[in-house]
Parts: sequence; structure tokens; C-alpha cells
Amino acid sequence: MENPNNPVYTKQVIELLTVANEFCLFTQKIEEYSKEDILIYYRRIIPLLYLKGSLVKDVIPENPDLNERFVLEEQWETIFNTIRNKLYPDDHFWVCADPHHEDTEAEKSSIAECIADCYQDMKDFLMLYQKNTIDAKENAVHEICQNFPSHWGPALTKALYALHLLYSGAY
Repeated sequence: MENPNNPVYTKQVIELLTVANEFCLFTQKIEEYSKEDILIYYRRIIPLLYLKGSLVKDVIPENPDLNERFVLEEQWETIFNTIRNKLYPDDHFWVCADPHHEDTEAEKSSIAECIADCYQDMKDFLMLYQKNTIDAKENAVHEICQNFPSHWGPALTKALYALHLLYSGAY
């Protein structure tokens, strides 16, 4: 029997799973929504997803070789293209790559790319966590924590910035 006190079952992990699931379900059905509904939804769920992700504590997996990825490149591209088309012409925005250096130039970024990147990490997390082994759950929590500072956390903050500019009329 699995130990309910195992760190893969913390309140923080379960809450991230819940929000990640809602994010992925919406993203998978994005064609059904209007541009306005999409902008409102992401503007509201992105801060929640970021918060829930920041609260999860890393778990070191006993068997790191059992880590798996599920979202294929074709699936990522489908999500990306669908979001980009739905948000056209407002998908692209400019962001400073490194605000700590004065000579850094702004670079073009994409809301669709940020959301597709986050979707990939969230969907992989959900799929791996749903496997019926502690090893899978440990790897799922570890991978989502490892990718937060370098991948999906920054993607969410960039997307939220662009969504905020769209909402506030700064674009």
C-alpha cells in the first residue's frame, strides 16, 4: 500500500494537478472559444498556475530513468498553431531578453508559443503522474519542479505580460 504521507501526495501537488488539468482541458478545446474568452481565461488561470507551481517542493525520484514525455512535437505544433490563429493579429509581443544589461535589445515573442510550452510541461506532468506507480509520480513532480525556473515559469510570466498589455489597451 502506498504511503499517503509521501511528498508526491501533498496538498500543493494535488492543487497544481487540479489547475494544470483545467489549463490543459481548456487549451485542448481552444477552437471552441472566442478570442475574447481565450484572453480572459488565460489572463485568469496563468497567475494561478504560476502560484501553484511555485509552491510545489521538489521530490528526488528513486528511479529517474523512469521519467517519460508524452506530448509529441506534432501535438505541440497543433496547439501552437491553433492558439496563434485564434489570437491573430495579437499573438506577438516584444520583451527585453535580459533587463539587467543595458545593451540588451527587445526580442519578439509569442503568446501561443508560451502557452504551448506550458501546455507541454503540464500535460506531461499530468500524464506521468496518472500512472499507477510511485516512481512515475516522483518523476512527474521532480520534472515539473525542475522545469519551473527555466521553462514553464518564464513562459507563463511572458504570456501574462502580453495578456496584460492586450487587456489594458497598451498594444
